[in-house]
Amino acid sequence: LTRRIMPIKTKLTEVLGIEHPIIQGGMHYVGYAEMAAAVSNAGGLGIVTALTQPNAEALRKEIRKCRSMTNKPFGVNVTLLPALVPPNYEAYAKVIIEEGVKIIETAGRNPKKFIRFFKKNGCFVIHKCVAIKHALTAQRLGADMISMDGFECGGHPGEDDVGNWVLLAQAKRKLKIPFVASGGCANGAQLAAALALGAEGLNMGTRFMATKEAPIHDNIKQALVKGDEKSTTLVMRSVRNTERVFKNNVAKQVQEIEKKKPGDFMAFRHLVRGENYRKSFQETGDAESSVWSCGISMALIDDVPSCKDLIETIVKDAEEIMSKRLAGMLKSKL
Repeated sequence: LTRRIMPIKTKLTEVLGIEHPIIQGGMHYVGYAEMAAAVSNAGGLGIVTALTQPNAEALRKEIRKCRSMTNKPFGVNVTLLPALVPPNYEAYAKVIIEEGVKIIETAGRNPKKFIRFFKKNGCFVIHKCVAIKHALTAQRLGADMISMDGFECGGHPGEDDVGNWVLLAQAKRKLKIPFVASGGCANGAQLAAALALGAEGLNMGTRFMATKEAPIHDNIKQALVKGDEKSTTLVMRSVRNTERVFKNNVAKQVQEIEKKKPGDFMAFRHLVRGENYRKSFQETGDAESSVWSCGISMALIDDVPSCKDLIETIVKDAEEIMSKRLAGMLKSKL
């Protein structure tokens, strides 16, 4: 007989009305309706990635599609990153509000305008950031929760290189608003540890890429299963827009160009185009032909379960650690 899972109640589950304290963070070319709905249906919080959609009207369709696939809460991610031609963020934000989405994950630079806009429209805002300084700014601007993103994360870990072991403990000391752990998260032991460090749950990206429902090519999922803690590398350090990506020859080419021409984005722009990444994920499944984001957590990935099985295993394992292993270490004073 399988043991019943005892739900873990935190501020995250209580405020958002979700069953388990696990968020699927925004991911470029992964965060489609299928991904978000699968996570929400499994009791976590699924998130649609706004900028994966080519324009605001396409995002409107994706939000409606997600709503047709789940009746559980889900959110939308809006990431503000440097770009040669910035997207029309205002149009995306307007559509999110018009479609009645009430949970927003913001990330990236200068979020002031958008945190305030979403709060004015009655949304719950989770701001993802990589430094305590930025978390304190987001708190001051009115964010409801922080997704504290350690150096282990896939995508953009910032320029400070602080891992979660210190970052989360520091967040607990410095922040007045609740926070979740993000970056390098993949299993139940980490959920238990994050809760011990003061977090209200986990935000996972890479781990959700290696699930049955993730709308990416199976070869990419298998690359994550095969990879270990040495299978990522950092690109774009010289332009201070560091990205943690899968270690392949294209990433190495970018690094070689950066050594010869530090700070010259145009010299390697053709290698880091989002379209290359989209093709690998959605068409070819070729893990070697583009620069694509993933985190060190792939060291902890050795299967491709359903979102439901993954979330339930994480919660069950965390609950066992807390109720048995940790409780057993507390000697009775009687």
